[in-house]
Amino acid sequence: YEGQRGVSNRRVLILTRSGFAGIQRYGVINWSGDITGDWTTFRTQIWAGLNYCLSGLPYWTTDIGGFFSGNPKTEGYKELFVRWFEWGTFCPIMRVHGTYYPKEPWRFGSDVEKILVKYIRLRYRLLPYIYSLAWKVYSEGYTIMRHLVMDFPDDEEALKVDDEYMFGPYILVAPITTPSTYSREVYLPKGIWYDFWSGRKYTGGRYINVSAPLDKIPLFVRAGAILPMAPPTLRNAMERINSIELRIYPGKDGRFDLYDDDGETYNYERGEYTLIPIEWRDRDRVLIIGDKKGIYPLHEIRFEVVIVKEGKGIGIEKERMPDNIVNYKGKRVVLEIP
Repeated sequence: YEGQRGVSNRRVLILTRSGFAGIQRYGVINWSGDITGDWTTFRTQIWAGLNYCLSGLPYWTTDIGGFFSGNPKTEGYKELFVRWFEWGTFCPIMRVHGTYYPKEPWRFGSDVEKILVKYIRLRYRLLPYIYSLAWKVYSEGYTIMRHLVMDFPDDEEALKVDDEYMFGPYILVAPITTPSTYSREVYLPKGIWYDFWSGRKYTGGRYINVSAPLDKIPLFVRAGAILPMAPPTLRNAMERINSIELRIYPGKDGRFDLYDDDGETYNYERGEYTLIPIEWRDRDRVLIIGDKKGIYPLHEIRFEVVIVKEGKGIGIEKERMPDNIVNYKGKRVVLEIP
């Protein structure tokens, strides 16, 4: 790390299986080692990741499907790989790696390939959210994969839950980690929650039974969430995003700082970034997109604002009928939404 920083302004990235307290300062991603591709190992990865991130280390990943992988032509391994891939979409770093068998999406047959492509698209759509969380890691010492106790410290039941977690401040992830399982009990901490896939609203502080067909991982979004999503056409993380679907989950006030920079250098340390504060005032149904901060040049952004409800602003696809559209040029905008 120190060597590269001494001769280059390109960001350092080190992928390692070993680590220690404080290693995050050296541009490190830890992965869980050369693990086997089986259901027991898969389940334990969630516990490992939560404990790792609880220790204050933000970037953690696994070999999706296991390093010692199964045969992508067998039905049993197809199911395991899909569930692992769905969960991997909501890890700080999403990556597939392994030996014995190749694991490109098309190796698993067309039905499974469609599911895998669906989650690749979802990961890309969430890039504005994820990259903004990376800024929080740098600027606030934040972590992305969060045991429920980190965000709900006064909820005693949340302390007991070890197979679901928060992905950033807004998205609750409840993976399926056993074979032939198409529903599960999900604990929703106190508050108001929305099913990401349907927009159905739930009151928290209780367990609910959730349907989980093979192509669906249970996901819930907190009321007050402001979820920025890239265009469905995004194909490369280095593409400049000039249009964002801004999903608002009503029921509580919310705030989110949308971040961007050049994606390659350390110029952000000198203020060369763009930070856009976005605030939702629930009672007044007012959305405030604040003045841009930072000196990184901002191209005009088209915000398509969607107030989420059942059947609207749901799933992976872009909402065809946004509630408001604003072309943002860096100056404060106030939107009153009926």
